[in-house]
Amino acid sequence: MEITVATWNINSLRLRQTLLHKLMDGLRPDVICLQETKVPDELFPEAIAAEIGLPHVLKRGMKGYNGMAILSRMPLTLQENTPDWCGKQDCRHLSARVETGAEPIVVHNFYVPAGGDVPDPEHNDKFAHKLDFIAEARAHFADYPPHRAVLVGDLNIAPLEHDVWSHKQLLGIVSHTPPETEGLNAWMAEGFTDAVRHFIPADQKLYTWWSYRNRDWEASNRGRRLDHIWVSRDLAPGLVSTKILQEARNWPQPSDHVPVAVTLKV
Repeated sequence: MEITVATWNINSLRLRQTLLHKLMDGLRPDVICLQETKVPDELFPEAIAAEIGLPHVLKRGMKGYNGMAILSRMPLTLQENTPDWCGKQDCRHLSARVETGAEPIVVHNFYVPAGGDVPDPEHNDKFAHKLDFIAEARAHFADYPPHRAVLVGDLNIAPLEHDVWSHKQLLGIVSHTPPETEGLNAWMAEGFTDAVRHFIPADQKLYTWWSYRNRDWEASNRGRRLDHIWVSRDLAPGLVSTKILQEARNWPQPSDHVPVAVTLKV
């Protein structure tokens, strides 16, 4: 069967939940992974999942920031015993087994720390946390190699030269510095394939995020590819297509991120 998995940093689920209808129209996903839901579990708006035809829901939220959710057409089972990254219990990872009718697939939904503004771990605890998080994730998947796995999320790093509007100008800017990009690529190398770049060559510009500070984001087009979908190497031969819903940046009260989806045979 084919399955389409979408990822979106929604930047407040309660504020933007109605936009999920537009996401469904644009991508027709079977699974949606959300980051920055910013809602504790007891206040999660369950009704929206049924409205968009994805009635199976897992969530891990907290008040005001972070927070993850997975909405699915197929039944979900929470993957227990996932790490408490950096010992912070800050709702940055949610993992589920998705029933496909054959062997299940495992979906990992991640929200990597942004890292603050100063790319120096000795002077910026947020940047140190980000590097530690990436290192822990790499080590985890080295110990537990991915099998029939899809890893998605706002990884807050644009790893390739053409994942940013200006490689030279952003080399010293958090999200594109060498320690981050090298760490992310090392994490991916522990058994994953970059599913989006499988279809869009690395020499082509590719963005999923445009700052709210850019009043005319389309004219300036100073974007970064911060949102990713990886598949384990055993699933890579089944990759069918990818789509980035760039028009979402013009939706009413938009997130600064746009949805990304990959379709694959499982």
